[in-house]
Amino acid sequence: MNYLITGGSGFIGSHLAENLLKSGHTVINIDNFDDFYDYSIKIKNTLESVGLPIDFQLSNKNEDIHKLIEVTKSEKYQLYYQDITNKEALLEIFSQHKIDMVIHLAALAGVRPSIERPLDYEKVNILGALQLWEMCRDFKVGKFICASSSSVYGNNEKTPFAETDNVDHPISPYAATKKSVEVLGHVYHHLYGIDMIQLRFFTVYGPRQRPDLAIHKFTRLMLEEKAIPFFGDGNTARDYTFVDDIIDGVVKAAQYLQQHSNVYEIINLGESEVITLNQMLETISRTTGKQPILNKLPMQPGDVQRTNANISKAQSLIGYQPTTNFQNGIKIFVEWFLRTNSKV
Repeated sequence: MNYLITGGSGFIGSHLAENLLKSGHTVINIDNFDDFYDYSIKIKNTLESVGLPIDFQLSNKNEDIHKLIEVTKSEKYQLYYQDITNKEALLEIFSQHKIDMVIHLAALAGVRPSIERPLDYEKVNILGALQLWEMCRDFKVGKFICASSSSVYGNNEKTPFAETDNVDHPISPYAATKKSVEVLGHVYHHLYGIDMIQLRFFTVYGPRQRPDLAIHKFTRLMLEEKAIPFFGDGNTARDYTFVDDIIDGVVKAAQYLQQHSNVYEIINLGESEVITLNQMLETISRTTGKQPILNKLPMQPGDVQRTNANISKAQSLIGYQPTTNFQNGIKIFVEWFLRTNSKV
């Protein structure tokens, strides 16, 4: 299979690329190495995903990424340093490759930044998806997986969250863009017969997690014995899902999509185990052997109180079954963090 992955140098995308390559598939990766965080992290992700050593000498961003394109290029892997909103760039890529399935992971992420930059989030998350669907329509690519988010549920009072719940009340621009992409995806399925699965990810963590996300940030600050920004009273809760389980769900969704036609499905991928902020902090503290220093702050606009995935549809439809509990997942993450951050 020839897979096109958008955001294939990111946290989830690099793990997915690694999995598909090890299974013998071909991966075309489109990533714009956005300045949301240090581009060198994505360089390391990319090198790890294709099985190359990460001793990469950095000079400047453009030169480094073009060098990365060359050192990772093979019969099975091709990286494109492009933006999914760029129609001309996408046209060139789709013209050069016979693509069997698109797995669309690229997005501007983060609830809080989306409140400050709503127009940027609309452009990347909505226009970017539309450009990809236009390419799929024109080049007859009939299989499409899209990363949605648990944030679409907002402050849903019913738990666990099921795919049939009403999601008409998002509380951040980020969540609204994800809901919009789900709706627009159905339009392209209905009009052009593109088989599609929208996967609602629930708070993914694990090795290569973005440094701005809570588990990564809390671990780093705890090990450095610095104050942790702690929002609210610690009773907000998340359905933390280990990255290997998410990748297993994406791969099984891809297999289902390949084997079936006339598909449009929305599927939760979570752990179904809810962990409070206080519990998360305690687990990291036990694992690192460090006591947290807290800088207590009020709840932030756009943050939901709780996420909790009903995964019965994922279990029955695609055979999804998460296997990594939170305690083991944090242990694996901390071991990876210490291994890759020797100065801490």
